[in-house]
Amino acid sequence: MKDKDRIFTNLYGEHDIYLKGAMKRGDWHRTKEIMRMDPEWIVDEIKASGLRGRGGAGFPSGMKWSFMPKTSPDGRPSYLVINADEGEPGTCKDREIMRHDPHKLVEGCLLAGFAMRARAAYIYIRGEFYDEAENLQRAIDEAYAAGLIGRDSCGTGYAFDVYVHKGAGAYICGEETALIESLEGKPGKPRLKPPFPANIGAWGCPTTVTNVETVAVAPTILRRGASWFAGFGRKNNTGTKLFCISGHVNNPCTVEEEMSIPLKELIDRHCGGVIGGWDNLLGIIPGGSSVPVLPKNICENVLMDFDALRDVRSGLGTAAVIVMNKQTDIIQAIARFSKFYKHESCGQCTPCREGTPWLWSMMERFVTGNAKIDEIDMIEEKSYQIEGHTICALGDAAAWPVQGLIRHFRPEMEQRIMEYKEKKAIKARPL
Repeated sequence: MKDKDRIFTNLYGEHDIYLKGAMKRGDWHRTKEIMRMDPEWIVDEIKASGLRGRGGAGFPSGMKWSFMPKTSPDGRPSYLVINADEGEPGTCKDREIMRHDPHKLVEGCLLAGFAMRARAAYIYIRGEFYDEAENLQRAIDEAYAAGLIGRDSCGTGYAFDVYVHKGAGAYICGEETALIESLEGKPGKPRLKPPFPANIGAWGCPTTVTNVETVAVAPTILRRGASWFAGFGRKNNTGTKLFCISGHVNNPCTVEEEMSIPLKELIDRHCGGVIGGWDNLLGIIPGGSSVPVLPKNICENVLMDFDALRDVRSGLGTAAVIVMNKQTDIIQAIARFSKFYKHESCGQCTPCREGTPWLWSMMERFVTGNAKIDEIDMIEEKSYQIEGHTICALGDAAAWPVQGLIRHFRPEMEQRIMEYKEKKAIKARPL
């Protein structure tokens, strides 16, 4: 991908992050002209670009924006809520936007809010992101002072406010309705749907909850045109994407690349390859801790997009690539994820509340090998009893890593159990 095609031109904080520097890089350019177009034009452009949500689900963004009501007969205002919680383990892309390119997000809030006829945007940021929240708030203050947002946004007469709301680090608040509950000052527990947030969301008003990256790319799409953005990647998987690569690579990084780039090429080009070489690779989690791990033979040819990863029974998720070489205890790594999801369950749904502790306790025994072979089938069956049986997707997120482990690394689990039995038998022998 060429540098001239990158949307996030200050991803590494090498230039001025505030208004003057942002405007030099093209932010806030022709924003007023874009707002003179109809909101429907903006939504149609986003639809034509093929932009899909960058927060994990990959839902078509233009379609999601179009669900917001065009009129308000009962006088209820509409709201835009930005999910800046970024609680998925391995994910570190949205914080780079807020830390080094905050005006892209602020401008994106204005244009997305205008397209949805929203009165205000609430950016729900995790409390641990102290520097990011400070930089973002300063960018918002600059935009107010320059007349870019506020009572007369960009001189168009459109009133639009942007607020920063700090969360308390709960993973569950990454789910849109739990986020809304937390925003309202209540415990962050997911709501049953319907009603959907586009009808009854924050404070009972129409609300769209969307991801930082999704909104931040919108101004550039509207300036350069939907066809430009759609020119990257494959059909239904278009555009550019921030990938955050960590784990056993020589140069962990967050980088913007085009969708559908081969996973192996992404790691070799931007991360200097796997520590110990590609032949030392054990497996890769391609989209954050909640998606199933992929073994080396699949990683060789798989493309980094929604459909390609779905076809190999994993997912793009947040594009948080976690690389594990052969020095990794893969069973212990997945057990650590199980502990995380047990801890982060809100406890509202029985399958998740009761199932996640069982997954973790069984995985801990698989780590040592203190288990029976048929318990592998038992834990897999239990994971399917959790998946799809909860209000939100946390149950799925807890189940999928375990399913991926069994699907691709069952021999390692069986070997661990046999080794434990052999050691136990040796200890039991009389001297």
